[in-house]
Amino acid sequence: MNKTDLLIGLLIGLIAATLGCGLFLYFFADARSLEDVKMVREHGLMGKLITLGAIFNLIAFFLLLKMEKELMARGVILATILLALLTVIL
Repeated sequence: MNKTDLLIGLLIGLIAATLGCGLFLYFFADARSLEDVKMVREHGLMGKLITLGAIFNLIAFFLLLKMEKELMARGVILATILLALLTVIL
């Protein structure tokens, strides 16, 4: 088992979720600065935002499976689980 592939998959999953959150804020919430992100956090919507951002993990997961990178796909699943736990906490 190559642990670096798992770590790369974890990083891909976290980056994909972060990108998804940023794109959602930019296109649908008209959030253009960090102050807008603070406003989302104050309203208690950060967990929902993380959940919407994690949708991009599906794309990353299926692309990695298509390229036959199963361990990296497992890392994306691990990132999704970590994001789910973070959503429950927030």
